Amino acid sequence: MFDPQEFVQEKIEELKTKITGKAIIACSGGVDSTVAAVLVDRAIGDRLLTVYVDTGLMRKGETEDVRRMFDNLNVHYRLVDAKDEFFAALKGQIDPEAKRKVIGEKFIRVFEREAKAFGADHLVQGTIAPDWIESGDGVRDTIKSHHNVGGLPKDMTLKLVEPLWDLYKDEVRAVARFLGVEVSERQPFPGPALAIRVIGEANPESVGVVREACAIVEEELEAASAKGSMVRPWQYFAVLLPVQSVGVQGDRRAYGRTIAIRSVESVDAMTASFSKIPYDVLERISLRLTNEMKANVNRVVYDVTHKPPATIEWE
Repeated sequence: MFDPQEFVQEKIEELKTKITGKAIIACSGGVDSTVAAVLVDRAIGDRLLTVYVDTGLMRKGETEDVRRMFDNLNVHYRLVDAKDEFFAALKGQIDPEAKRKVIGEKFIRVFEREAKAFGADHLVQGTIAPDWIESGDGVRDTIKSHHNVGGLPKDMTLKLVEPLWDLYKDEVRAVARFLGVEVSERQPFPGPALAIRVIGEANPESVGVVREACAIVEEELEAASAKGSMVRPWQYFAVLLPVQSVGVQGDRRAYGRTIAIRSVESVDAMTASFSKIPYDVLERISLRLTNEMKANVNRVVYDVTHKPPATIEWE
């Protein structure tokens, strides 16, 4: 049986030996990277710089929340605004694998700059087992290239340190609880962020639409859970589809975009089943999406596919 206390003690001692100089850690504020940041901070202290990159692809209010959390954790951190770089790199990219690899390389280039300025030669990532399993290798098929595995450029000069490599999501959460990390129960959020919740090119306009849609989905499902109307799902979000459909607003024809709602139950992210959300909750989400975003959205659909055959994210 997995023992988080034993894991933490052994991993901190291992990290003290492995990282002899300075290191930076890529930290999005999610459970995986935050747990990794806390572990490495306990091992090497102020020789670690925690780096959060604002890619322009994050959820509503994400950067402000991460800043507050880093302040509470009392870690040495830097917030990097790289929105223009990421959107420029994603221009014209519509293939999911291409988007993931573009994002992975762009992250590394940003981290290389930050590492050079800090004098670090190690890059810590919160990679966990499902990331490298789904990214494939010579034995396993590539389901999708996770940006922190399959998206890494071959000419990267930083030495990788991945303290959570062998853990699954439920084990990472157990470690987070043991460490007292406030985001221990936070729903997963993909490293490529909202870029893979826009089917097609992830430009500022489309990302803005899906950001607002994701916020509405999260707010309504969390409110329903707080009232006891349903159990809070394991992961839940919106996807912007690359199709438009005819609708009616008032007595006028509308030609708007389509949002898909995705909500799943899982333990380790390797398999998942779609959530049985009550119809009245789905109706509230649909009404908010089409009323509050009526300039962009006029149709809402619900994804009822398990993993497998689907993956949790659409890309």
